[in-house]
Amino acid sequence: MKLAMIGFGQAGGKILDRFLEYDSTRGTGIIGHAVAVNTAKADLMGLDYVPNENRVLIGQSVVKGHGAGTEPELGERCAREDMEEIQTAIDTMTSSEIDAFLIMAGLGGGTGSGGAPILAEHLQRLYVEPVYGLGILPARDEGGIYNRNAARSFQEFAESVDNLLTFDNDAFKTGGESLGEGYAEINQEIVARFGALFSAGEVEAMGDDVAESVVDASEIINTLGDHGITSIGYASEEVESQSKGLLDRFRGNNDGDGLESSGDATNRITSLVRRATLGKLTLQCEVDSTERALLLVSGPPKALNRKGIDKARKWLEETTGCMEVRAGDYPLPNENRVAAIVVLSGVTDVPRVKEMQRMAIEAEENVEQLRAKSEEDLDDLIEYGDDEE
Repeated sequence: MKLAMIGFGQAGGKILDRFLEYDSTRGTGIIGHAVAVNTAKADLMGLDYVPNENRVLIGQSVVKGHGAGTEPELGERCAREDMEEIQTAIDTMTSSEIDAFLIMAGLGGGTGSGGAPILAEHLQRLYVEPVYGLGILPARDEGGIYNRNAARSFQEFAESVDNLLTFDNDAFKTGGESLGEGYAEINQEIVARFGALFSAGEVEAMGDDVAESVVDASEIINTLGDHGITSIGYASEEVESQSKGLLDRFRGNNDGDGLESSGDATNRITSLVRRATLGKLTLQCEVDSTERALLLVSGPPKALNRKGIDKARKWLEETTGCMEVRAGDYPLPNENRVAAIVVLSGVTDVPRVKEMQRMAIEAEENVEQLRAKSEEDLDDLIEYGDDEE
């Protein structure tokens, strides 16, 4: 699937940088165009892979290159005022080679949370290609103001794109590492999951092997549909090659390349799909609230088994309650791991979003209490001054 990727804000730009690294090192060919947009000059300068001519600094008349902080209103204003500059960077792409747009943004800050929905609405008016969002939710311990921003931006972003793919930092955050190390690891997780999905069916990475059931751009687009929230499940396992001994050769067991039997391959695939679906999702949700689903199994050709994929698809249909689950394989001759990617699109029962909205209400109430306390203290100070006179 060929994407025009736009990283909006600090988090969006860093994820775009990691996607470009992934694309260049693995030869997936998924990025047809890349643009980074930010209100902070330092963040744009810190990118490694985004071409300099595609780094767009917006809001210079408003924030003077210092960023929008945690104020989505500023990010929205900057996006609206400098949309022409963003469009100029996008215009250098060849639209006929693009299957869809993907706008990536952290939803807890100011620039991405405020500006990404505005850009999505703009692109929807100009292009016929689908416009998707990749929204990054803040962890619970990042504070009330970040969750308040995310609750608002999540709703606006979801309404402005054809589908909002979501990644919850809280589900993947681990203790013990520094803040920078933690975000770097999370960004790698994001690229591993979504990169594996979007690179499905790309000829460059497949080499001479052809998938039995190809999952191409149209299959992904049909699964994402024209509305909704999407969560991604992922699980992988290393394939151990079993070298054959002398007795094996005399017994005639010399076929294949040393991989396990078809029965082992079937069991591995069904197990990985279960783990991907019921394990750590990019956004925890009730899987039976899924509207549309897609299953993709990738790995060395000898480890991909049609029977295993069919069996896993049937299980996924029963578990999600979806009438139809798209499924396919993605042979990668140079890989030593089998991976299962499960796309749960149109999910409606998402406890994390409900919790985030609750935290947003509490944050607003705290702000109101602090404001009232400040006004009360000011009144007391004025009265004290009057008494002194």
